[in-house]
Amino acid sequence: MKILFSSNIAWSIYSFRSGLLSQLQKDEYQIYTLSKEDAYAKKLSALGFQFSNININNNSKNPVKDLLLVFQYLKMYRKIKPDIILHNAIKPDIYGTIAAGILGIPVVNNISGLGTLFIKQSFSTRIAKSLYKFSQKFATIVFFQNLHDKSLFLQSKLVNPKKTRLIPGSGVNTQVFHPKYNTNQKNAAFEFLMIARLINDKGLQEYLSAAKLLKVKYHDKMVFSLLGPFYTANETAITPNELKTWQDAGTINYLGETDLVAQEIAHADCIVLPSYREGLSKVLIEASAMGKPIVTTNVPGCKDVVEDGYNGFLCRAKDVKDLADKMEKMYLLDRQSLNKMGQNARQKALDIFDEQKIINIYKSAIQDALKK
Repeated sequence: MKILFSSNIAWSIYSFRSGLLSQLQKDEYQIYTLSKEDAYAKKLSALGFQFSNININNNSKNPVKDLLLVFQYLKMYRKIKPDIILHNAIKPDIYGTIAAGILGIPVVNNISGLGTLFIKQSFSTRIAKSLYKFSQKFATIVFFQNLHDKSLFLQSKLVNPKKTRLIPGSGVNTQVFHPKYNTNQKNAAFEFLMIARLINDKGLQEYLSAAKLLKVKYHDKMVFSLLGPFYTANETAITPNELKTWQDAGTINYLGETDLVAQEIAHADCIVLPSYREGLSKVLIEASAMGKPIVTTNVPGCKDVVEDGYNGFLCRAKDVKDLADKMEKMYLLDRQSLNKMGQNARQKALDIFDEQKIINIYKSAIQDALKK
């Protein structure tokens, strides 16, 4: 039996769904993947998954041009002949679902985050809602990663409530991401680490500005690291020159990008993500699994991971001073309190976000969808 997983870019499938697809492969499903090709396509192939390229323009907001994607999906679906399709990301969720509906193929969608389009309400947002409402008629099951997004869709009548289910993100391999407590010397600088694509919707400007404020007060007692790729396809992306300005000023320690995220998390004292909105943050789940206290925003997809005062602190989105205050509050905690927050984070990851739980939810959904 053939399962096809479709997302916007190969990096997303490899980074977030490799565990799921590997287990489905062990269950003797044939695994096919479909997305815009990037360097991670070869890594998917190396895992034994068939990879096909589809020309998605992730930066386009022209629904007329995007509707042409339906024909690309139809072509690929007719070629692969999958028994069931798993979609993730906005355009596959919409245009891939329309194509699957035309062909009568069961679909499990994952609304993993509503992105810039829903953060900034506009005419494009209204178009997107209309497209979601039409396309999700053809979906068999629709996952949401947080209750807020599910409620938004139901209140706007974009999806049949009988099709909806909640899923706690993409999960984390708690055997790979496990506590490796910081071995820095007692008097070493306290390291904050933000991990994200370099776009402003992740709260990047707020992080940089908060770092600047705290540097003035604490000088070399704090280090502000940043890990993640440039993402020019997003309209809120920052440029290398913009980042270089902050580096030259000595405000930020840019670590570039890596697939070995766990190694970088291990070195940090606190993970920071001032995002404007998430589906359910993978970074925060991974940090939790590694027993790291967190400072993040009180928004959907972040507050679902962090309980204020329990495993981290929540701040207001787009508020530099409040972010800086919560980071300072974290810095001023004694080591025992920091460790307790980390232990609480680890336990929450084990109880809720363990990857095996997510895989089991997907397996159940696949079986249900194939019966309909």
